Amino acid sequence: MVLLDLNLKNMSQKEKYKNLLDTLESIVKNESNLITNLSNASAVLNFFIDKINWCGFYLVKDDELILGPFQGMPACTKIKMGKGVCGKAAKEKSTVIVDNVHEFEGHIACDSASNSEIVVPIIKDKKLYGVIDIDSPYIGRFTDLDKLYLEKCSNILSTYLNWEN
Repeated sequence: MVLLDLNLKNMSQKEKYKNLLDTLESIVKNESNLITNLSNASAVLNFFIDKINWCGFYLVKDDELILGPFQGMPACTKIKMGKGVCGKAAKEKSTVIVDNVHEFEGHIACDSASNSEIVVPIIKDKKLYGVIDIDSPYIGRFTDLDKLYLEKCSNILSTYLNWEN
């Protein structure tokens, strides 16, 4: 792992994301423990993605999303499918970007500093296992570039992680 050797200040967002993908894959491909991998994945996301205040995972259990490893302030522990931004992304099995969470009907406010959010489902063989959830204190923070690369992160996680554990 070469995280500490990278100078992120001189990198474009696209270069940061390419390094994020390489780092993420190198961390998870040889480790079998789900919690270990998601803990390191949340740290990698937090390191490479700027202007965020929370990033982590919610995992599917029964008909809910249960808080998984994350970086940031304490968060909501359970979210019903279809509720809030995470629940909507999970139910629809598609990425949801919200430019202003205060205008999102049914938004679940875990951190009052959050103003925008992106949630990316983690799907393997058409089965939903969880979501990547990232919040920002900036309105309109997340773009199609974020969506593209976070969906690639989701693909890496769905490929290498043992979700049945």
